[in-house]
Amino acid sequence: MRIILMGPPGAGKGTQAELLVEHFRTPHISTGDMFRAAIKEQTSLGLKAKEYMDSGALVPDEVTIGIVAERLAQADCSNGFLLDGFPRTAAQADALAKILKDLNIGLDGVVNIELDNNILLERLTGRRVCRQCAATFHTVFNPPKVQGVCEKCGGELYQRSDDTLATAQNRLKVYNDQTEPLIACYQEQSLLKRIQGDQEIEQVFRDILDVLE
Repeated sequence: MRIILMGPPGAGKGTQAELLVEHFRTPHISTGDMFRAAIKEQTSLGLKAKEYMDSGALVPDEVTIGIVAERLAQADCSNGFLLDGFPRTAAQADALAKILKDLNIGLDGVVNIELDNNILLERLTGRRVCRQCAATFHTVFNPPKVQGVCEKCGGELYQRSDDTLATAQNRLKVYNDQTEPLIACYQEQSLLKRIQGDQEIEQVFRDILDVLE
């Protein structure tokens, strides 16, 4: 099974990726994993990516696309893969289409987990982290027994700067702006599978399997 998994921050994409990889027994390929593997193997593109990452800069498309091409050509991807975090833009989608054409393979589906923005904001802004032991809680889904207090070590719980409402709203806007053309593109190709993410984890997983199998 050759799948692209899409979904906004807070949609539960990471959880579903783990379940799908286990079910289909295919490699879970994320841009972060690819960068780390290419750097470890010291490929020319990996070393180039490392230069940007070490300086705190974004890795440019041409390097990212080259690393994706290297990864998808490896033997463990011959029977399938789950792409997570790529493509993010229309230009990357065009590049992926060329990579797959060169490899003489196609996609089986593009799964897009969809949720209302208000639900996503509740998920993204509810996380609380312990200052002492870094344990994670959620004000709605996994609240501590005593508000603001870590029940594991008694430390103070706080909200990280990237979990604030303003930051979460910006993350969702950037994601939606980037992916809107992608969603339209894959819809036109009859590859897009829309999944309602406001359900129990097991039901979301069953819905994904239904549209793929």
